[in-house]
Amino acid sequence: MEELDFTGRTVLVVGGSSGIGNGIAQAFRARGAAVHVWGTRPRAEDYAAAEGSDLAGLHYARLDVADAAAIDRYVPPFARLDVLVLAQGIVLYQRGEFKAEGFRRVVEVNLNSLMSCSARFHDMLAAAKGALIIVSSTAAFHATRGNPAYNAAKTGALGLTRTLGQAWAGDGIRVNGIAPGLVATKLTTVTTERPERLAAALQRIPLGRLGTPADMAGAALFLASPLAAYIVGQTIVVDGGLVL
Repeated sequence: MEELDFTGRTVLVVGGSSGIGNGIAQAFRARGAAVHVWGTRPRAEDYAAAEGSDLAGLHYARLDVADAAAIDRYVPPFARLDVLVLAQGIVLYQRGEFKAEGFRRVVEVNLNSLMSCSARFHDMLAAAKGALIIVSSTAAFHATRGNPAYNAAKTGALGLTRTLGQAWAGDGIRVNGIAPGLVATKLTTVTTERPERLAAALQRIPLGRLGTPADMAGAALFLASPLAAYIVGQTIVVDGGLVL
């Protein structure tokens, strides 16, 4: 489909080294885009396929998005940016987010860095009349008993998507978001690798299966394409019906 051909376009996926972000990055690459990804490990080779990572054909850079100054200092190796996907995220278990240090760390990565990255690339996106896609979570629509920071940050991401969508539409930037449901990644192994928890989770999903990074990529491709030219400030829930 011509509308989903990204040949000649440049895409940056923050958090594109693994999981949902990696699936999105590879989907854009498969459709002709030059795709850059950020991760936290020194080299692309430090990511293993067993972790759900495929860095083939992607341009990798190491950057800790919890360091706002590092984002500001970043000098991109590309002169044009058509699509920015913000898929970074961490989660702490065993009540780590109830401690001040853990709470702040998760919010810094999952929320504050979204604004830092958005602001850093605003001018490039405006020049290209590009798209910004923020990956939040269905956690924004319900409580998550053990993860207050994750929940607060993902809820904040929905609000940021709405607000930047309104604020930057006049600059030619379309801002939208994706709210994934339960996707099998390294962040969700606490559920997916425990048969009882997994069975209980699947019972709550009308489609009866976990989501995949490819499922999320389909929504990202749509939102970045001309097919979504009149969609601004919206977050598409991609969850197999989980929150119904």
